[in-house]
Amino acid sequence: MKKRGIALWVSILLGGVCLAAAGEWSSGAPRDEIKPRFSRTSSGHLVIEHDARTGLHGYWRREFPVTGGRHYEFRAWRRVAGVADPQRSAFVTILWLDDKDKRVLDDRPLVTRYLRKFTPWTPLEYPTEREAAGGWAEFAAVYQAPGNARKAVVDLHLLWAPRGRVEWRDISLREAQAPQGRKVRLAAVHFRPVGGKTPEGNRLLFAPLIEKAAAQRADLVVLGETLTYYGLGRKPAETAEPVPGPSTEFFGELARKHNLYIVAGIFERDRHLVFNTAILMGPDGKLVGKYRKVTLPDNEWNQGVAPGSDYPVFQTRFGKVGMMICYDGFFPEVARRLTLRGAEVIAWPVWGCNPDLARARAAENHVYLVSSTYEDTSSEWMLTAVWDQTGDTVARAREWGEVAIAEVDLDAQTRWPSLGEFKAKIIRHAPR
Repeated sequence: MKKRGIALWVSILLGGVCLAAAGEWSSGAPRDEIKPRFSRTSSGHLVIEHDARTGLHGYWRREFPVTGGRHYEFRAWRRVAGVADPQRSAFVTILWLDDKDKRVLDDRPLVTRYLRKFTPWTPLEYPTEREAAGGWAEFAAVYQAPGNARKAVVDLHLLWAPRGRVEWRDISLREAQAPQGRKVRLAAVHFRPVGGKTPEGNRLLFAPLIEKAAAQRADLVVLGETLTYYGLGRKPAETAEPVPGPSTEFFGELARKHNLYIVAGIFERDRHLVFNTAILMGPDGKLVGKYRKVTLPDNEWNQGVAPGSDYPVFQTRFGKVGMMICYDGFFPEVARRLTLRGAEVIAWPVWGCNPDLARARAAENHVYLVSSTYEDTSSEWMLTAVWDQTGDTVARAREWGEVAIAEVDLDAQTRWPSLGEFKAKIIRHAPR
């Protein structure tokens, strides 16, 4: 019965068709009645086209020989036309099989506090893509083959894309060196700017704390929310400033001096509008970007603060950074939208929030979350902390003026039982 169940799973995962011979591409579909059109261009590119019907699904498939335990780099290029959501509809999967075409056990490390002794069947791998010139997106990922793997079955999909077309080229799976990782040191300052008396005075209070973080080789330092407003007894509009403006100039100079990135919260003025904004300053002293708080609690909207409407993600020298602010953390949509746009780290200036939600936002999106709060640690309402991709707190400040800092690896794969590397699935499977 157990063997029959394994065979059934393999049949489902392989779409009920035979594997192509090694080195050859074959076309297929889970069911004939939803099979689209397949063709090749004169240059050998692989094409899938859907007609006007919904629910079609087809793939090009190839089998590659592998040796268990070794690392392999997958690469491919994809161009789509008429596909509304390429991440959901035009993607790649890789399945590891043994020499008898059976799905193998996944003996690679699981990153979870649960079921540590559990050894699941290998899930599908989902290489990620990044946009490139000319409408082509490049897929690139390095995987360690499970110990008993002898074959990697690569499928190039197009599904659920009426009148859509995808073209694939330059597909390869080659042995590679183990990834070296992308180590980054994430820091958050636990501090209330009390006694500053003016917006400029409040800013000055953070300078020695940024220096303290720099002394610990921080790459990114996250400061508090609306720090030029805190404790001054003024209305948001009375402390609001343009971006670029005084705060970008001040924190930009500190970022340049210490060769790091700084996230700081302020009230921003844009014509007649006031926004609760987080700014990201780069090591060149320039503004990398800003995020305007989308969700507004009662004490902001009823003082004339306007909501933002976008979820930008910014490329830094170590990876992609998104930002959210305080009340955003109560709603899963904000962190999820940042994740869908590629965020690997979310910086979170937060006056106060439920720390269980911080853990949830990190775990459900498999991102690193860096929070800087004005809450005293005794309240346990919010923490100044670094949360890892599984929701664990890997660094936490307990005293005012303390800097929480953690070194993390952005390339670390967070493999969960039965799901494998879950973050790679989020952009394919999350509700739209």
